[in-house]
Parts: sequence; structure tokens; C-alpha cells
Amino acid sequence: MITFSITIMYIRKISLFALTVILAAQASAQTTPPPPEPPYQGVVGRTLADSKEWWPEPVKAPPGAPNVVWILLDDVGFGATHTFGGLINTPVFDSLAANGLRYTNFHTAGICAPTRAALLTGRNHHSVHEGGFSHSILSAGFPGWDGHLPSTKGTIAEILRDNGYNTFAVGKYGVTPDEEATDAGPFDHWPSGKGFEHFFGFLGSQTDQYKPDLVEDDAHVVPDGRHLNEQITDKAISYIARQKKAAPNKPFFLYYAPGATHAPHQVDTSWSNPYRGKFDEGWDVYREKVLANQKKLGLVPANAQLPARNEYIKAWNTLPAEERKLYARFMEVYAGYLTYTDFQVGRLINYLKQIGQLDNTVVFIVIGDNGASKEGTLHGDIDRSLFSKPLSDQEAIRYNLDKIDAIGTPSGVEANYPLGWAQAANTPFKYWKQDANAEGGTRNPLIVFYPKGIKDKGGIRNQYGHVIDLLPTTAEFVGVKLPEYIRGIHQDSVQGTSLVYSFADAKAASRHTDQYYYIFGSRSIYKDGWKAETYHHPDFIDEANVLTGKAPVVADYDKDVWELYNLNEDFNERIDLAKKYPGKLAALKVLFDQEAKQYNIYPFIDWDDVLKRRINPKAKIVLPH
Repeated sequence: MITFSITIMYIRKISLFALTVILAAQASAQTTPPPPEPPYQGVVGRTLADSKEWWPEPVKAPPGAPNVVWILLDDVGFGATHTFGGLINTPVFDSLAANGLRYTNFHTAGICAPTRAALLTGRNHHSVHEGGFSHSILSAGFPGWDGHLPSTKGTIAEILRDNGYNTFAVGKYGVTPDEEATDAGPFDHWPSGKGFEHFFGFLGSQTDQYKPDLVEDDAHVVPDGRHLNEQITDKAISYIARQKKAAPNKPFFLYYAPGATHAPHQVDTSWSNPYRGKFDEGWDVYREKVLANQKKLGLVPANAQLPARNEYIKAWNTLPAEERKLYARFMEVYAGYLTYTDFQVGRLINYLKQIGQLDNTVVFIVIGDNGASKEGTLHGDIDRSLFSKPLSDQEAIRYNLDKIDAIGTPSGVEANYPLGWAQAANTPFKYWKQDANAEGGTRNPLIVFYPKGIKDKGGIRNQYGHVIDLLPTTAEFVGVKLPEYIRGIHQDSVQGTSLVYSFADAKAASRHTDQYYYIFGSRSIYKDGWKAETYHHPDFIDEANVLTGKAPVVADYDKDVWELYNLNEDFNERIDLAKKYPGKLAALKVLFDQEAKQYNIYPFIDWDDVLKRRINPKAKIVLPH
């Protein structure tokens, strides 16, 4: 049984290896230019009496523009938080949702870096060159895949900075190319090069929460040993405090993106131990309870049913007692980690309230940059490398049982829960993170909170949305026009659709009507409530091979089987209509091909392609076998 996982925690290890063998690093100062000077509008005469002074007006935010906070969590499924029917306590999110809006039909790109690139720019992830990652081994020399966010597609931070906002980011950034992520730069693709005046966090896809690969502004710094969530919250509060002391009426934009709840799942036992015994009933009962909660909350149709349990996940009541004990502990730690993250967000919210700024702050909370992670494999993962010797089922279970007390602690640095809990956390959808074909990989909750502007407090919104929509939503809401130029560079059009139209109208028709998805082979296309999708099985991560250890089967894109769903009537993709409506399926496949050309999805690249290359031309390294 192969028990390793294709996971970003291992990608980071490989990326660090790549960095050690790059021959040289380019050195550069921060290169973000100042805004262009306006033409002089005074009069310069021969004498002062003949002259007329002129001073350019300082840039100011629109009158009454609120502060803006974007909160993006990591690897949280739709059905994890109590706020959206889950069994994990999230009282801060509950409160924000009760006084704001809950969006149930909001979507991400399906995996972390593509989601973050799309979110920050308001454009599709291949359109901003983030088809895979900015990691050396997961990028490629094609327009949609090189991992370098282009300056022609500016970020929300650049837009707001040039319109009178201060801009801060804390936590996970995730879209800085590996070869630039040293203190020598160049810094064009660091947060400081993309409009953030201050940054505190990490540049990669994941980091140890107690020993993070920590960066402040344009340099690596030494962590202080506390949990990273606490450190980034402290830093966010300090940025706001300093800014409000110096310029009380100037608005700020804060991008708060904790590494939580991406692996490694790490949290003090004071947070995980209260969940002891809470998940002993297992993942099957969890799914049933969560669906019932979601119906009561009005988040899903009253007649909704669960998709079948994935064939590789065993029924909980068939598992031996020691396996149930092991798997339950993984979930207890995860739950504590999520509740702790909610608490840290609460510290930020409470601070804004204390200084009288909460009523003047619009908060967007995206609960997850993709669905729950399948990267913990069937038995969970504790501190095992991609290149560790494969273990049989029993060896893996015994290995994890021997380390059960390390789960969640600094010594269990790469803990991730097993696949059964990932499916449970994605209730009521099927499949997981990385599966861009399925709602379980791409549908994540959104909360919008603004005390002064949200009248329908506790309202539910079902309009279709995507992370590319938050940039135009924010710009419209604060009264900022999308720029034609950013610091002299002409900007390509934003591809997202503002959601402001839905803030005051629960019944408004969706304006975002067309959206593609693609992550390493799995792909889909949405159009007016219909969705065509195919679960491409790349060689190396085919479910039937990685999860069971069978010999890999080479995947052929031309032989991929497409499915068709009417999400207006079947929101969680239970009834495949491909045979019933072949014409509709064919039309959607044509649309996907058109968008693949328009947004630089081609060439198709999957995990197998990445690993088969073995030599990465960009970093000029030979990858370990």
C-alpha cells in the first residue's frame, strides 16, 4: 500500500532542494515604481510675481470609503465550520455570518496558488500564469504556467494603494516563484512588489506553524516560537494601530491569510483536547449530522441527499477499534486547529471594535482556498516524505499509532487527517481539493460582513460566485474605478463580476454565468447552471493507483469520460445527465476548448507530466528519484 501523498508540504521540500542548486540569484532592489507625475499645472514666470504655484493633490480614498479586510483560510471544506452546518465550533464566523451574509454558491480554483492568484488579481488563474504553482517543479515555460504574476494584471493591493489606502498582508502568500524567494530577490513577485506596503508571513505553500519559514517585508526573519496564527494576528493589529495613529481617517486594506488549516495540523492541546471523543461516531455519522444541520440553516435544498461514500473509504463501523481511535485523533486535532484559527480572527475583529473601526470595515471571509485536503491519504499522515519508503496498510497504521501523541504537536510536523475526514468535511459534496471537476474541490463558503451596509443580517445568498469576483466587488463597494494603468503599465481587463448587486437582493439573478476549472488534468466548465466535468486520472495520482498501490495506468485526455450535471436541480452532482443530453454536453466541451485557448490553459499538464520530466529547465536541476 502506497501511503505517501502528493502534497504541497512535500513540494516545499523539493523546492528548497531546488534552491540549493540554482547557480546564482539575481540581486535587485524593490522595483515597484512610483506613480507617474502629473503634468505641471502652475505658471513659471521670470519672477515670483510673474509665477503661479501649483501642488498636485495628494491621493485620497473616496469620501467615506471603508476599511477592507479579506480573510482567506486554507484547506477547509464546505461542511467543516459550524457556520455552514459543520460540527467544528467557529463562534466568530457564526457571529459575522449572523450579522452579515452567507454565500452558499461561491467557488475557488481547487488548489491554493491558483486560487490566491485569481483572488488577488480578479482574473482566472491561467490568465495570470498560475496554472499550477510558482514552485519550480510545478511550473512550466508556457503563458498559463510559468508561475509569474504579470504586471499587466494588477492586484487588489495595487489598486487600493494607488487610491489612497494603506495595504497590509499577513500569513500565507504562496505566489512568489521559488527562484526569487531569497533575501537577494528580485522582489517584483513578493507582496511588496504587488502593492502591499507591509507583509509578515511566509511565501511558500505551507510551513511549520511553530518554526515557520518567516518573512517580514523583504527579508527572512527568525520566528519567536509562538504559533504562527498568533504572530500574524499580532502583526496585523500592529499595522492597523500604527496606521490609525498616524492617519486616523485613512482607510486600510488587510489581506489576512493564515496557513491554517493546511497541513501540518498543529495546535496546542488546550484547543484539541476539548474535542476528545467528539468524533468517535466517525465520518459517516458526521456527514449525516452535517447535512441535517445544513438543511435546518437553509443552506441546501430540503430534499438534498448525500453523494455515495467514495469507494476507497471504508464504512466507519467496519474499522477495527485501534484504527477508529487513530483516525478520530487526527480529526480532534484538526477541529482544534480550526477553532483556534477562528479565535485568532476574533482577536482581530475585537480589536477593530475596540478602536471604533468595526462598523467602518467591510470584511470578506472565504472559508478555504479549496475543498478539504485529500493529501493525508487513507490512514492519515505523520511526518513522512514523498520519497519515504512506501508502507503497507498495516505498516502505515502501526507507524501512525506509534506516533499518535505527536499529532498536532511541533514534533508531528507534517500531520494531516485521513481521506475519510476530508470527504466528511466537504459535506454535502463529493471529491476533494485538487479535483477541479467537482464541487467538493471548488465550492467554499463566503461571508460578507459590513454593519453599516448589510441590512439583511443573517441573509443567505445563492448567487453563483468565484474568487475572481472579490476584486471587482471590493472596488465597486468602496467607490474605486478599475484602473486602465497601474504605475504606467496598461492593465488587461478584470474577468470577475462584482457581487454588490446581490447584497440587498437575495433573489437577484446570478451575473457570473460562465466559469472554467482546471487543476492538473481534472477539469470542468460551468454555464448558466449546467456543468460538464471530467475526472482525469493522471498517472501518478490516479486514485485507484495511489490509494491502493496498483501499477499506474497512463491517462489519455482524449479518453477522459465527461459527465453532465444540472446544478439548478442537482446542486451536489448526483445525477449524471451526459447520456440524456449529449448535445448540451458537446456544446459545453466546445466552450471549454474556447476558454482553454482564451485563458492559456493549454497545454494540459498533470502531475505525471511534472514528475516524468525529471529535469526542470527553469531551475536547471535534476529532481531526486
